[in-house]
Amino acid sequence: MEVILKQDVKNLGKQGDRVKVAEGYARNFLIPRGLAVEATKSNLKSLQHQKKLEQERASRERAEAERVKAILDDLSLVIRARSGEGGRLFGSVTSGDITAAVKDAAGIEVDKRKVELEEPIKTIGSYIVKVKLLPGVVADLKLKVEASE
Repeated sequence: MEVILKQDVKNLGKQGDRVKVAEGYARNFLIPRGLAVEATKSNLKSLQHQKKLEQERASRERAEAERVKAILDDLSLVIRARSGEGGRLFGSVTSGDITAAVKDAAGIEVDKRKVELEEPIKTIGSYIVKVKLLPGVVADLKLKVEASE
């Protein structure tokens, strides 16, 4: 029997895959638990429609990420922080501080988990911070940390 998977099933396939399984396995396990539906013409048509919608959504997200990347690549941020002798900061500049500065400067909300810092910035200076918007879309944000009065 041929079924279309509605969810990922271990050792069988991923969501949207069309697979052949034993009739008993399909009727007694997959279909009652909502893991699959029978591969009828209407279900296949519905699957194709869902895949088309998913591709359109992914292309819109990618275009938006490319637009944000272009803005972030051109942006130069200045963050002021209290510092002591030798340019050491009293606290540190974290990814949360960077996302707040981006929101103030460009009006773009970036999730702080997408800002890639190996460790918080603890000294005054210039940095290039990577912002991973989508897989394959990474913006390089220029950041300058200055001492405040």
